[in-house]
Amino acid sequence: QVRLVESGGGLVQAGGSLRLYCTVSERLSSVDVLGWFRQAPGKGREFVGAVSLTGLTAGSTDYSDSVRDRFTIANDNVQNTVNLQMNSMNPDDTANYFCAAKRTFGLDRSQGAYVYWGQGTQVTVSS
Repeated sequence: QVRLVESGGGLVQAGGSLRLYCTVSERLSSVDVLGWFRQAPGKGREFVGAVSLTGLTAGSTDYSDSVRDRFTIANDNVQNTVNLQMNSMNPDDTANYFCAAKRTFGLDRSQGAYVYWGQGTQVTVSS
């Protein structure tokens, strides 16, 4: 059973940056795709971005329109960890952020495609 743990959440001012981490209990190559999702108060969970970790498309990424050019997903220097770098943040980015993983190829924006989920980390952006 793959376990995911998010960390790095907190409070940041509008225009600032924050980096989230997702640590996987097994080698990163044990899952094919790792995604980030977020859920704001009173709203449904939405796709943020995803990275392909294995196969010919390893390293490829996909982002939602709302975060493209501001957020970046990358392998971290820490073992079995992927980070989500968030820049130019605004209050609309306030949400509980989740990482998720799946063992099938293909970047996917649907949360139903992901089997393994972390517990989430809260991010609050003040105006």
